[in-house]
Amino acid sequence: MRILHVSDCYLPRLGGIEVQVADLVRVQREAGHDVEVATATPGDGLPGVHRVVARLPFDLPVHPRGTTHLIRRMTAERPDVVHVHAGAASPFAWMGVRAAVRAGLPVVVTVHSMWDPVTRGAYRALQSLFQWRRWGLVATAVSEAAARPIRAVAGPNVPVLVVSNGLDVSAWRPTGEPARGEAVHVVAVGRLAPRKQPVRLLKLLEAARARVPEEIAMRATIVGDGPARGRMERHLRTRGMDWVALPGRFSRDQIKDLLASADVFVAPAPRESFGLAALEARSAGIPVVARMQSGVADFVRPGKEGLLGRTFDELVTSVATLARDSELRHAIAGHNRATEPVKSSWPAVLEGFGRCYELAAETSSASRGLPGTSGPF
Repeated sequence: MRILHVSDCYLPRLGGIEVQVADLVRVQREAGHDVEVATATPGDGLPGVHRVVARLPFDLPVHPRGTTHLIRRMTAERPDVVHVHAGAASPFAWMGVRAAVRAGLPVVVTVHSMWDPVTRGAYRALQSLFQWRRWGLVATAVSEAAARPIRAVAGPNVPVLVVSNGLDVSAWRPTGEPARGEAVHVVAVGRLAPRKQPVRLLKLLEAARARVPEEIAMRATIVGDGPARGRMERHLRTRGMDWVALPGRFSRDQIKDLLASADVFVAPAPRESFGLAALEARSAGIPVVARMQSGVADFVRPGKEGLLGRTFDELVTSVATLARDSELRHAIAGHNRATEPVKSSWPAVLEGFGRCYELAAETSSASRGLPGTSGPF
C-alpha cells in the first residue's frame, strides 16, 4: 500500500507526535508498505520526507500555500491513502485533509490531543461554515478519553475509531529481578511545560510524602525539560525537597535504565490524551498512578496495572498507598511484568490502521460528488 503521512511537526523536532509518527512510518515500511511523509518542519537527510517550508517567525510549522503544494504532490503520486496527524490546532495537517479531499483520495485523520471546550467550539464553527462532516473523513483518536469529545463534535456521519499509540512492548519488558532500593523511588517523565502542571506534581509528591511514615524512605526523579523547569527548581529549594531530582531530558535507553530502579510511576496530567511515558513504565513492570479521566485509563486498571484517581487528593492517596503498602506495590509490579499491553503493540496498531484505511476508501467513494467539500484551508 502507498501511504502518505501529513504532519505539521516531524523529525528532527522531538515531541510526542513527531516520535510516534516517525515510529509508525518505520514500522509500516518494515511491513512492506511504500510510505512517505509531508511536513512543514525544516530539516534534511531523511529519505521519503517532503518538506513544505516557508520562512516564518519562530519556525512555525505551516505554509501559507500548503494546500496547493500538497494537492500537487498528491495528484502526481496518487497514494492509496492520506494519513493526517493533528493536534488541537494543526493548520498544515488540515491543509493535508483539504488537499486529499480535493484530490479525491481516502483520508484518515488521527487526533493526538484532547479537544478542550475551546477546540470543540472552533470545530463546530468550522462545521457550520464548511460542512467538513460531509468530506468522507475517517477519524481516529489515541484513547477512549480523547475520542469522546471528538465524537460529540463529529456526529454520526464521521467514524471516530480508537487506535492506540504504538510501542515496541518487548523492548521495554524488564529482564532479571526487579531492583529493590532502600527508598521507594517515584518516577515521572514528560515535558516540563505549564500545561502539564509540573509544579502541581511537586505539590502532589510533597503531600504524598506527608502521608507516609518517616521510617519509609522516599525519593523521586522527574525526567524532562521545558519552560517550567526554573519554577520547579525554585519550588524545590523553597520547600526543602532535596529528595526530588530534576536530571533533565533523557534518551530512551536512559529512561529504561531509570525505570529499572523505579517503584512507582506518576502521570498526573488531567488532560493526557494517551500517556506514552506511562505505557513505557507499565510495560517495564512499574505500577502507574494516573488520572481516571485521562487516556492512561485505557491500559491501566485500578488495582491491576496501577491506581487511578479523579482528583488531586485521590492521586496523593494513590502514591502514598503504594509507598506504604509494599505487598500491593509488588503485586501490581508482578502483574505488569508478567503481562503485556497487547493493544498498544505495533502489530495491533498496524491492524487497527489497516481497518481505518479500508473504511476511508469506502467512505471516500461514497462521498465523491457531494456538495460541501470546500474548506477553510
